Amino acid sequence: MGSGSFLKVLAKNFDILAGPLVSLAYPLYASVRAIETKSQVDDQQWLTYWVLYSFITLFELTFAPILEWLPFWPYGKLFFNCWLVLPCFNGAAYVYEHFVRPMFLNRQIVNIWYVPRKDKLSKPDDVLSAAEKYIELNGPEAFEKLISKSSKPSNFRSRRLSVLQEAKADRTGKAERESWGENPFYDKSYRH
Repeated sequence: MGSGSFLKVLAKNFDILAGPLVSLAYPLYASVRAIETKSQVDDQQWLTYWVLYSFITLFELTFAPILEWLPFWPYGKLFFNCWLVLPCFNGAAYVYEHFVRPMFLNRQIVNIWYVPRKDKLSKPDDVLSAAEKYIELNGPEAFEKLISKSSKPSNFRSRRLSVLQEAKADRTGKAERESWGENPFYDKSYRH
């Protein structure tokens, strides 16, 4: 009766017991052996495994509340790690070559927050099409009234124009002074 209950406990907790052995202990041992050999193939295999293991761990930490509700997750993770670790499958190299490496070499990042614009406004003349649409909806008189409102200078615009005009005048004055050449009566050390 003692050995039967031990086997039941072992079978029920197989994923908890085998997980660290498959995911950490054997890869750690194999990585140390790979460092000591001169072959770069096994170095690449185990470095690739550790990169993928990091991705799995980050995924697990990010989605922990969801993964707790999936009863098959620990077993799926164990089988996936076995596929990555065991040299007969060479899964780490496969996943790296087909998924991770192209993502980092191509550097084509997908923006999941991108919302495409409507076809009508995706033309290069968006302002013209928007003006035409406004005229269709409100009529040409309303458009003229809108244009006349926008052509009145506001305080900010008039101040901004004066700053631009001052900068232009300053540039032209400086250019004129430079074109005059050296003035023998001008004392450079004198400040106003």
